[in-house]
Amino acid sequence: MATYDAFALATAAGPLLPSTRLVLGPLAVTVRDPAMIAMGAASVAALTGRPVDVALGTSSTVVVERWHGRSRARAARALDESARAVRLLLDGARADVAGEVVSTRGYRLRLDPPGGDLVVAAFGPHAVRTAARHADRMVLNLVDPATAGDLVRQLHAAAGDRRPRVAVWAPAAIGPGFTPAAVEQLRRGLVGYLAAPGYADMFTRAGFGDIVAFARTAPHPRELLAAVSGDLVATVGVLGDGEVAAKRIAEYRAHGVDDVVLVPASTVDDPAGSATLHAAAALR
Repeated sequence: MATYDAFALATAAGPLLPSTRLVLGPLAVTVRDPAMIAMGAASVAALTGRPVDVALGTSSTVVVERWHGRSRARAARALDESARAVRLLLDGARADVAGEVVSTRGYRLRLDPPGGDLVVAAFGPHAVRTAARHADRMVLNLVDPATAGDLVRQLHAAAGDRRPRVAVWAPAAIGPGFTPAAVEQLRRGLVGYLAAPGYADMFTRAGFGDIVAFARTAPHPRELLAAVSGDLVATVGVLGDGEVAAKRIAEYRAHGVDDVVLVPASTVDDPAGSATLHAAAALR
């Protein structure tokens, strides 16, 4: 999104992590077109010799309109049309999709298809229906277990017998990795979500309505960060010792989540989130 290009980073990291599944994205569908996405994924697969999954999303107004100068209008429609086209391209077919927002005609991959899944990042009902129609997996980012359960039920109702898998990406600081520095980093990661549609309602239901109301007044990010507590982070994350972490993961699974993907805090005290990842491995 803001640092390394996803395709370049995956190509560099792939040979170093031979047993790890490569999932690129979520790529903003109003920034990257279907042919560009499919070509990039196929390039990474060919250069690393690994299957590559592709995740699609709508990103934010800041990223799409301010950074890239593109329109984010009708983002839900763009997500559905892009998913339809990317699905065809990833399957090795020629994509002829004349959408209202996204279109492609006549292109087919020259490289072998990347061989991975199509993932759709969802939160609202339109994105959930897109995942039901086109995706192998739906991913939910920064949601509490109850909200995850609501979205799983929406997906199953829309998908019928298809039943794509559901993954949750959860910020994590576990065992020796659960340090004040780790919590501080995870707190910073939530500032941009507190007033966002959908997320604001979720945090309000979780008992943080006062912070959401403050976020909606558009305070300076430094002032908003000061109001974000560790308890708020724990609402959408996996934090604490091994026993607490295991209970939280079990809670997500009890709400129908298939895969809990931990996004570890990475600090000077815990480079690359190594302590958290080793603690997580011990939970199996």
